[in-house]
Amino acid sequence: MDNIINPKIIFMGTPDFAANILRVMLEEKFDIISVYTQGDKKVGRSQSLEKSAVKKIAKDYGIEIFEPKKFDEDVVREIENQKPDLIVVSAYGKILPKDVLNIPKYGVINTHPSSLPKYRGASPIQNAILSGEKKTAATIMNLTEKVDAGDILKQEEVEIGDYENYPELSQRLSEISARILVETIPLLTAGKIEPKKQNENEATFCQLIKKEDGKINWEEKAKDIYNRFRAFCVWPGIFTYFEKDNRSLRLKLNKVSLDENSKENNFENGKVFEENDVVKVKTGNGNIILEEVQLEGKNKMKATDFVRGYANFLGSVLK
Repeated sequence: MDNIINPKIIFMGTPDFAANILRVMLEEKFDIISVYTQGDKKVGRSQSLEKSAVKKIAKDYGIEIFEPKKFDEDVVREIENQKPDLIVVSAYGKILPKDVLNIPKYGVINTHPSSLPKYRGASPIQNAILSGEKKTAATIMNLTEKVDAGDILKQEEVEIGDYENYPELSQRLSEISARILVETIPLLTAGKIEPKKQNENEATFCQLIKKEDGKINWEEKAKDIYNRFRAFCVWPGIFTYFEKDNRSLRLKLNKVSLDENSKENNFENGKVFEENDVVKVKTGNGNIILEEVQLEGKNKMKATDFVRGYANFLGSVLK
């Protein structure tokens, strides 16, 4: 960064993905004048207040923190008064109005973990895994009023591992995003980047993830079910229903794997069976191995222990 302007930067972000990026920027001595993040959230059964990951980093470094519920005139004026040269946004969780986008000299830039214009929206990592993508990207782009439609400043392709889950891929994309961001900012402020427009004809959008999206359809291929587990292992998780004593019990599948050596059988899709001391479920194509399960309101259990505790589980058909 020698001999290149060190812009005054406002950073906006909330979760771990953004916190990793903020940490790298601070380590690289960028001038972060303030941080904007989501307010404290109630978590767990105790509903205790939890600070955002970005807020924790900002407090460690003594950076001024703002947690606006909305961008009204007072908040816009507050940002103007700070006279930022650049605003960096990463998984903030709020839409910035045009009045804010127009404030910084070098604009507002955003980190987006997808192969834009593919997977615009709030959950690109989960959606890429869910769709069985083999590749994604870390992207730095100009932020505009239209969601994730701004010009691309830098993009680096990233291969997705066959068994890589959401938190693993998110961590890796965060690290790559941080690296290419700190490379991009000096070039941007020096006028040495030619922004690349996105092809609107190739744009795709993320599905909004809901709790019920974790419900397993045993008619699907084993690979697709496994991808759902990889994508949703943090939230909402994947689940099915187990019939016991004429009651339908919700069963969370905390850990599953793909049966790489599945043999053809005539079982009904969703049927639970045991093979070589391994608990499996028949799917529309192949088998899923159950490793850890949890009945609603109960403790987590190894699938092999669950079978011993619920004798009628083997041979049942999950719904």
